[in-house]
Amino acid sequence: MKYSLVVLLGGLAVFSGAKPLLAQNDLDQRVGKEMDSLVATYKHLHENPELSTEEKESSALIAVELRKLGYDVTDHFGRYDSPGVVSYGIVGVLRNGPGPAVYVRTDMDALPIVENTGLPYASHVRVKRADGAEVGVMHACGHDIHMSVFIGTARMLAQLKNQWSGTVVLIGQPAEETVGGARAMLNAGLFTKFPKPDYVLALHDGSDLPAGKVGWHEGSILAGADSVDITVRGYGGHGAAPQAGKDPIVIASEIVVALQTIVSREMDPQVPTVVTVGSFHAGTKHNIIPDEAHLQLTVRTMNPAQREKVLAAIARITNGIAAAAGVPADRAPIISIAADHVPATINNPELTRRVALGLERSLGKENVLPAEPAMASEDFSLYALEDPKPPICMFHLGAADPAKWQAAKQNGTRLPGPHSAEFAPVPEPTIRTGVKAMTGAVLEVLKK
Repeated sequence: MKYSLVVLLGGLAVFSGAKPLLAQNDLDQRVGKEMDSLVATYKHLHENPELSTEEKESSALIAVELRKLGYDVTDHFGRYDSPGVVSYGIVGVLRNGPGPAVYVRTDMDALPIVENTGLPYASHVRVKRADGAEVGVMHACGHDIHMSVFIGTARMLAQLKNQWSGTVVLIGQPAEETVGGARAMLNAGLFTKFPKPDYVLALHDGSDLPAGKVGWHEGSILAGADSVDITVRGYGGHGAAPQAGKDPIVIASEIVVALQTIVSREMDPQVPTVVTVGSFHAGTKHNIIPDEAHLQLTVRTMNPAQREKVLAAIARITNGIAAAAGVPADRAPIISIAADHVPATINNPELTRRVALGLERSLGKENVLPAEPAMASEDFSLYALEDPKPPICMFHLGAADPAKWQAAKQNGTRLPGPHSAEFAPVPEPTIRTGVKAMTGAVLEVLKK
């Protein structure tokens, strides 16, 4: 048992930090009572993953849990840009007197990956896609952890209503992996049909921290993402007579190499930037010079100004190399930027500092660490851009086995992370820490 430090000053007993310690112990005990149930829920979700826009059973499970706790639940909430696609978005509202409205978001979808963890509760789900191909399905990004923490947080906030005042809005968001779910819920009027948000919170697990630890960061914590397609157009012909055409493979190859100078020579080295060519397709046969070559790029940036600069550089370099190769203007490269752009996730500094204080109170300062920005991206950023443009904050939740994490750090070895077929969070300490952390964050911003 832990005791507060008693300091005697002139006969006056001062109990240092008594209330925070008692609150932390109380939260420990409450979360502990829920752990068997939450771990069982996690394993069920992990064994039964669902792809983006197909989260029927996962959302139904969350809706049942929230209704049992007294939340006012709206299911099937959301409107996709593609007609006919059903949204499995969930919104649960718990009102508890006057005060701000805090939104807490979890994602629900899994990835088309064949699991290779060897866990006794590993996914063996296979589904057929629209093109007839069969794919494995796995919670390789930890959304099963997120949902389990979400349910645990819902339980804690329902039990601890005497410690907060305001409104909690819990969001079960579909289709994060395909960057459609947040927009679908916002399109349907999330911020107008439910209490206007004053704050929006989320967490994301990963192997960059050991289970039991969380990390926070002010400002850009996740990158914005763009998908760029480039069609390089030349003049095809016989491979034995290259002088008679304009070889798009050679031109595209020069473009691939030159694009690497954007990060190394045009961008501030203190601001993370990524330009990756992930796909290069051209030609059909050894001795045929094709008419076209196709490149697919992913671009990651940390703020809007940086994004514009990188995209402009891609266009300048691509067009310049094609022109230098003698490609006429009417066959200039075609550059298209996909509409599924995701902005950078930028944590509001003031809200993030408050959240960090709540994390320290619920977990202990030694378990709350400064985090580094990551070049991954996701659509949580969209909640900050919709009127009334509420401040947002996402923090990192450690999910790695502490012993394996320490060994990997010491030896420089690989530790599987999100989007890996081998990603395997340690359930009990990860969920326990996540519930305490998110509960602590909400209690901080809704404290009486």
